[in-house]
Amino acid sequence: MRIKVRQALSAEQPLVGVTVSGWVRTRRDSKGFSFVEVNDGSCFKNLQAVVDHALPGADDLKDALTGSSVSIEGELVPSPAKGQKWELKATAFRLVGRADESFPLQKKGHTVEFLRTIPHLRARTNRLGSLMRVRSRMAMAVHGFFQQRGFAYVHTPIITASDCEGAGELFRVTTLDPASPPKGPDGAIDWSADFFARQSYLTVSGQLEGETLACALGDVYTFGPTFRAENSNTSRHASEFWMIEPEMAFCDLEGDMRCAEELVKHLVKTALEECPDELEFFNAYVDKGLLERLRFVAERPFARVSYTEAVEILLRCGRTFEFPVVWGENLQSEHERYLTEVHFKSPLTVYNYPKTAKPFYMRQNDDGKTVAAMDLLVPGVGEIVGGSQREERLDRLVAAMQAHGLDLESYGWYIDTRRFGSVPHAGFGLGFERLLMFVTGEGNIRDVIAYPRTPGHA
Repeated sequence: MRIKVRQALSAEQPLVGVTVSGWVRTRRDSKGFSFVEVNDGSCFKNLQAVVDHALPGADDLKDALTGSSVSIEGELVPSPAKGQKWELKATAFRLVGRADESFPLQKKGHTVEFLRTIPHLRARTNRLGSLMRVRSRMAMAVHGFFQQRGFAYVHTPIITASDCEGAGELFRVTTLDPASPPKGPDGAIDWSADFFARQSYLTVSGQLEGETLACALGDVYTFGPTFRAENSNTSRHASEFWMIEPEMAFCDLEGDMRCAEELVKHLVKTALEECPDELEFFNAYVDKGLLERLRFVAERPFARVSYTEAVEILLRCGRTFEFPVVWGENLQSEHERYLTEVHFKSPLTVYNYPKTAKPFYMRQNDDGKTVAAMDLLVPGVGEIVGGSQREERLDRLVAAMQAHGLDLESYGWYIDTRRFGSVPHAGFGLGFERLLMFVTGEGNIRDVIAYPRTPGHA
């Protein structure tokens, strides 16, 4: 019977007739037998197998170098070695796939820059292997959070004809020949000849479609890939990333902020409870203050402050920032980190942003200057959640769309939700990779996704 390393290490009693399969991390040879450390990706720790040189298949031990795959039959017995409860006393050894001396992940330290050059192999390291297990648990925790609260999981389109954010940073989807696209009498490209008979793009957000579904199902969420053709070579931006986007009918800004804060707390608590070995590793080797910060977030209430109050705090702090603090402009990462790490020393929700800095769909406040928007900021990363109460009033929405230069006919389907039984509703987007950066202490988004897509790299 094959068992995973995780099962072996958590066993409550000895086991006989078991098989463990995985990849060799190290092998130490002694007179008459070898110690083989095996990891199968199921957990952070390795299982030590003791292989007698007289066993069937033991002649292949000399080729079982680091990175080789093996399958070892035997008995799980108490280990006399310090620091491990069990070891596998082998009864048969099989070399499944040999890795020679050129295997690039030998037992030594590797920089993250080097590991990014071998994305197809780096999941075998403690660092990315731990990250991927945390990522898996966080994804399941997202679904658990919303399912427990009665949300419907919906799938919004990956290919779309609308730009939710209005920033124009979209990847075009087309079947036209780029060398000789069809053109109209005016010399412009004839998009009616394209596959979808119009210009189409990879989605930047499932929000607009999510709103239409919330106006039928009540509370919904989508969790999938989104794309931005933004030429930003920073540690926080990727061209392909995953977004968690709930939309809630009959909900205002207060309910929106509460849901976002509860979700972040739930995810942090899940990581602490279900990924202790992985977080211990990140705390020891990546970010030495990680566990203390995560426990602080899990136990303490979030701070809240209006955008105007946040600007006043930044202007009074006496610090010189690279980007000047100006009311009416979005806060920069350095401003967000000052607020969370220095001033409040906790996660922070900033609300009521200037309408000039936000998209068309956000509900206008009575002051005529701000909208019912919110961003949730965390120490070490900055913004990981952005959301708002959506503008449910037909006249206000149409006026905002016109002010942003949007084609009302193209968005007729969206406007219909305000024409037919409009309700107050709200939602937000949580960047999954930024959440993972916060939970693991990783400083670069390229290190929290297996195959990062960034400018110039696919």
